[in-house]
Amino acid sequence: MRSKEVLRYPEWAMQRALYKSMGYTDYDLDRPLIGIANSWNRLVPGHCHLNLVAEYVKQGVLQAGGTPVEFGLIAACDGIAQGHVGMHYILPTRDLIANDIEMMVEAHRLDALVLLGSCDKIVPGMLMAAARLDLPAILVVGGPMEGGCEFDGRAADTTSITEGFAMWKAGRIDEATYRELEDCAAPTYGSCSFLGTANTMCCVAEAMGMCLPGSATIPATQAARLRVAQASGRQIVELLRRDISARAIINARSLENAIRVGAAIGGSTNLALHIPAIGYEADCEISMERFEELCRTTPYIARMNPAAAPNVPDFHRAGGVPAVMKELLPLLHGDALTVTGKSIAENLASVRPGDRRMIRTLDDPWSAGGGLAVLRGNLAPRTGVTKPAAIAPQMHVFTGTARCFDSEEEANRAIMEGTIQAGDVVVIRYEGPKGGPGMREMYTAMKLLYGRGLALRTAVVTDGRFSGTNNGCFVGHVSPEAAEGGPIALVRDGDRITIDIPNRSLHLHVAEAELASRRAAWKRPEPKFRRGYLALYARLAESADRGAVIRHKIEP
Repeated sequence: MRSKEVLRYPEWAMQRALYKSMGYTDYDLDRPLIGIANSWNRLVPGHCHLNLVAEYVKQGVLQAGGTPVEFGLIAACDGIAQGHVGMHYILPTRDLIANDIEMMVEAHRLDALVLLGSCDKIVPGMLMAAARLDLPAILVVGGPMEGGCEFDGRAADTTSITEGFAMWKAGRIDEATYRELEDCAAPTYGSCSFLGTANTMCCVAEAMGMCLPGSATIPATQAARLRVAQASGRQIVELLRRDISARAIINARSLENAIRVGAAIGGSTNLALHIPAIGYEADCEISMERFEELCRTTPYIARMNPAAAPNVPDFHRAGGVPAVMKELLPLLHGDALTVTGKSIAENLASVRPGDRRMIRTLDDPWSAGGGLAVLRGNLAPRTGVTKPAAIAPQMHVFTGTARCFDSEEEANRAIMEGTIQAGDVVVIRYEGPKGGPGMREMYTAMKLLYGRGLALRTAVVTDGRFSGTNNGCFVGHVSPEAAEGGPIALVRDGDRITIDIPNRSLHLHVAEAELASRRAAWKRPEPKFRRGYLALYARLAESADRGAVIRHKIEP
């Protein structure tokens, strides 16, 4: 055990004394030290209960003969940061979280690691750290909140409020309805109830084998959430005893399983950022070509909000990730190892079929192609990403007139002022990893278009990204981004753009000679941030098609 290298008596008595100053005993220090990386805080609904979850993890560690040593991590809320300068900081927290876990674990020579998180950038950051460290590790998530009051034909969620705002301003609802929505849309703590990035990443973490089976979607308020936390505490000690480290689980085969499950459930487009980043840390990089191949050949079999009315707790009751994986097993690497110490196929042996109202079979899917798609074309030479599962079939091919904006704020203002009309393609640029910086979500623009009744008559194309709950017609992650001089920087008002999802194409109807002329006249804009972490991130972050990672390896 690594911890014993720095805790042996008598030469390491000073380190032992420092532990004893906090109340640890000789008995504690003789057992393996299990790090509990807890991202609890009182800012994020998906994390505000993790102190209670941590107590049950620690019980499990103690029951199995380990000593839990807990430390804290940052965690930011995409929802609270949405639509303002705060969103610049959200994606960059992912790499900070991975770095902080590495620093704490290595500085203190911990033996194994339990990761406690729930939300959008926290879960992938934790998985990146696990892959980088390659120690025994297990992820425990906080679970989704329940759906809220009925609104617009379904259970409300936090995004309903943004939609409701545009509806109120357009005269479609009154202020009393809007005020009531604020109080009833988010009735419990937990990650947001829809299949956004948070719940997508929790589901794919289970699919790649890093969570106990069936645990990703247990609602945050249920007792089963605490029981699985305790079981995870026991299991991490077993993984240490069996010397099963993270990279025995996180590898090319498990990441391919994760992509297939993400496509099968219509997961967030942000999966296309986080899976390559996790692969980078695990030394098994996933190309966008491979990502697209897996998505295209995976039927879309589980449908939920934002593609349908049911929320993630409904998905859990319908069978959750295990039921989906049971259907997908012929397409999966069934021999991939998981944190149970067993293979995917062994874990699924006793799983019953899911509720067919939500989870269909391979022979009778919601659609033959996966819920995610990677596009290419002269507007996105290094790819863009979209989510067919959240786009109405009649919008899978759309040609419109470009309306260009160099920031999210400009686009949102134009939408609210009513200057965006049916047939427009809203182009939002200089919002990529470098240009944003931080690759903000164009969530608000999409919700405002929905609220104004334009979701099925307009499209959004951006080098930024999207929330997992967005629907309408949209393409994000356009690469190269505008700040790198990508073609999206050259689009002008009045240009025609075609989004063709069946043919995986994003095309700007402008002659190459004209684009060359525009490219020669283009000038890189001044940095938006000149100091602090965002100034550093803007210089170091890779393009979206490469996971927006900060590369840290020294290649031979």
